[in-house]
Amino acid sequence: MILISLILSINAPVIYAQDEDVNNTQTEETETESEDSVELGKVSVTGSRIKRNEFEGASPIQVMTSEQIEAEGFSTVYDALNSLTQQTGAVQNELTQSGFTSNANVIDLRGLGPGRVLYLINGRRAADYPLPYNGQSNVNNFGALPSAAIERIEILAGGASAIYGSDAVSGVINVILKKDFDGDEVSARIGTTTEGGGDSWKLQWVGGKTGDDWSLTYAIEHLDRDEILAAEREFMDSYRDEPGVDPAEATGLSGIMLRDRLNGNTQIYPNGGLEELCGRFDHLEAQVRDFGSGPVDRCYYFDYPATQGIRNSDSNTSIYSYFSKDLGNDMQLALSLSWWNQEANATSNTEFWQGGLYYDPQFESIFDTQRIFSPAETGGGKQIFEEESLDFAISLTGFAFNDRFEWEATVSHSGYDLYRERPRLLAQETRDYFLGEQLPGLDPEFGLYPIYNINLDHYFNPITPEIYRSISTIVKYDADSSTTQASLVFTGDLWEMPAGDVGFATVLEYGTQEYELIADPRILPGQSTIYNLTGTGGGGERDRFAVGTELAVPLHDTLDLTLAARFDNYDDITSVDDAFTWNAGLQWRPIDQLLIRGNYATSFRAPDMHFIFANESGFYSTVFDEFACRDAGLTRDECEDDDETDYSYSVFGVRKGNPELMEEEGESWTAGFVWDATDNLSLSLDFYSIELEGVVGDISSEYILENEANCRLGNDLQGNSYDINSQFCQFIVNSVIRTVGGPDDGQIEQVNRGPINRSILTNEGVDASINWNLNTDTVGLWRFNLTWSHILDQEFAEFDDEEPRSYRDDLTNFDFRSRVRASVGWQYEDFSATLYGQRWGSLPNWAETGRIGHFATYNLNMGYQFNSHFRMSFIVNNLLNDFHPKDETFNTYPYFWRAFSPIGREMFIQATYTF
Repeated sequence: MILISLILSINAPVIYAQDEDVNNTQTEETETESEDSVELGKVSVTGSRIKRNEFEGASPIQVMTSEQIEAEGFSTVYDALNSLTQQTGAVQNELTQSGFTSNANVIDLRGLGPGRVLYLINGRRAADYPLPYNGQSNVNNFGALPSAAIERIEILAGGASAIYGSDAVSGVINVILKKDFDGDEVSARIGTTTEGGGDSWKLQWVGGKTGDDWSLTYAIEHLDRDEILAAEREFMDSYRDEPGVDPAEATGLSGIMLRDRLNGNTQIYPNGGLEELCGRFDHLEAQVRDFGSGPVDRCYYFDYPATQGIRNSDSNTSIYSYFSKDLGNDMQLALSLSWWNQEANATSNTEFWQGGLYYDPQFESIFDTQRIFSPAETGGGKQIFEEESLDFAISLTGFAFNDRFEWEATVSHSGYDLYRERPRLLAQETRDYFLGEQLPGLDPEFGLYPIYNINLDHYFNPITPEIYRSISTIVKYDADSSTTQASLVFTGDLWEMPAGDVGFATVLEYGTQEYELIADPRILPGQSTIYNLTGTGGGGERDRFAVGTELAVPLHDTLDLTLAARFDNYDDITSVDDAFTWNAGLQWRPIDQLLIRGNYATSFRAPDMHFIFANESGFYSTVFDEFACRDAGLTRDECEDDDETDYSYSVFGVRKGNPELMEEEGESWTAGFVWDATDNLSLSLDFYSIELEGVVGDISSEYILENEANCRLGNDLQGNSYDINSQFCQFIVNSVIRTVGGPDDGQIEQVNRGPINRSILTNEGVDASINWNLNTDTVGLWRFNLTWSHILDQEFAEFDDEEPRSYRDDLTNFDFRSRVRASVGWQYEDFSATLYGQRWGSLPNWAETGRIGHFATYNLNMGYQFNSHFRMSFIVNNLLNDFHPKDETFNTYPYFWRAFSPIGREMFIQATYTF
């Protein structure tokens, strides 16, 4: 039997096939005139442990089935989750190859941060991704979800701490795995991209056996996908691709530079000059440019962006099994095991080397150097990821008190192990190769800089991969995380009221969570063995105990009240001892076809493990020196036009965990309606509001440097006064270390930052959906769905004494204000097709002077059922081969906002055989 709607929602009429399992409870077919209609028994739905007769509740729930994921053409579960309209925040992804988590796929519901989404597997917490997101906090990797094992995914986009505890702030994503499957199904899928790269194949086998008192379900999946490099996308493979710039006038990176700092930053060349030097390197091009302050001659590396990946290679295998056994006396044993293993390669930009300032007696001056290597020189070294996750659970269910209450006892463990390695230059060996042995003493001009006779033959000629290996090493990381928990749940009816039974559920939970991140000791702060690479380590554990209860009270035949409360107790090194959360919801049906609903909930989030336990770590980032710019009497535009990078340059930063952090606290509400206008047409509209206080996060370097300028100059750009002796200004100024003396006098040397409890973060908006199915005799069965999310307001304050400001329309805010997803499904006899589309709302342009327009992509899936066993499908993702909206001001790689994909059109052929 076919799902009437390809996008299932709590807001829409849901029609399931006979005997399909829904939330661990079998459905029962009832006698009805419609062959497509079934009446559901009591089921559990994400957001409550009380089983009920219908899906609709006080909080809106969206359901995404495995059939939907396949019909809409998505290659992975993460691709499907990333299409949710509530996914309005932009996250680091495989385009961020230089980041800490370039192999992880994360979700950010409502733009409140990826760590505020609770990830559950069959209602149980999953282990965190062991590497910190952006080097700061732990998240979940939604790329470690094999589609073969998934029955459906339920998404609650709002606070649910009174049910699940910490982290259920912006939403809950609950992955329900298959069970009670009878038969076998094998599918194979191959695909490629029309722009080049990314060839893939996937093989799945899902099956199950059942007996009189037992059931076994199993699933095996293997996915193999080639990487895609920026070199394979002509619109992002060169600095000449910068929008709004004549390619002949584009500026690349200085691929090789020996600059005399005491004589006007003039360049030193071997005999033959600029042209002869650049000609020695296949990847460099000679160019003389005038930026307004005189000619500048360089060997430019225009194709540097082409050296990095835009999609990692991926080879992963997963195995899943579920076994249940009736033990008699109304007791049942269930065992669940899920294992996933991945080997992936990521390609970041080739390395560069800057030797720092030194004195060269050959030229009697102070120099700095820069060499950017090509893949031909380094051998194209890649990052290697080896990742493995395991989820195991054993549960026992039964009945108590004359079968009045059902109970379930569960013990589960979820773990994630990761190994990562990458090639990197050795600092001393690289310096020795290019500069030679350090000579005694310091420079005669300032008495600050070391003395070298640069090896001009080594410096002005390409290196070979063999030379690179002799001056480099392999940097290694080991990380693991786990969560182990035990729970006891009682559910049932307490007593009968005139309008119905009072539903009840209570839960006792105990859990322990831990992680360990072992970074290569050579990249930790204070170490200088590895050139230009720092890392972060950390580790810790926490225990928690919780007790919670729920009530579902029928106040009237048309009015239901739901109540929930939970107490969580934490044991770790922080001051977070306990938290109490509660929620209340109302459901009113003035007529059978109309549900009016509302929900209020409090929530909390214990400080992220890495926010607490992170060891001191370093990082490099490019910053804008606002104080130096404004102190020189210049505007930011004037400073950013300066080619000598006096005001924008790379600086070193230091951060570490903060055990003094307190929990984040939040509250949220939803209010809306579901209207089943006809048996085949449903509409829903829900307003929502989420507010968080004490939000944990790093103070950004941009914020520190902007306010350093305000404090040191006594006012901001709007003329507001600042007192440098205030506590705020002293904290800000002391976070910035500047160089004293020498040619770099006054430049930023280091920025210190770390996590703090900030003030307020809010998000308010509306979600809506329309579901309609049309069954015709002549042109088949049609299904239409449209889902829309729109942000009405966002507010933020950095510190407690700041007034929250609205930033929804701020031109520095790159969250989407709206998203739409829609599908049209059709089936006629043995033919079927689904056209799926998604639309992103407008974003600020990169120059932050206006907004760019909306953007949309489409997927098409066409299939034919040859017989009862065999089916084939042809799938085209990104049908029109669109990449991103055009932004003439986007002057940095990849020349578009990272929420968009450069993959382009993908085509797949899939064959499925059932037996």
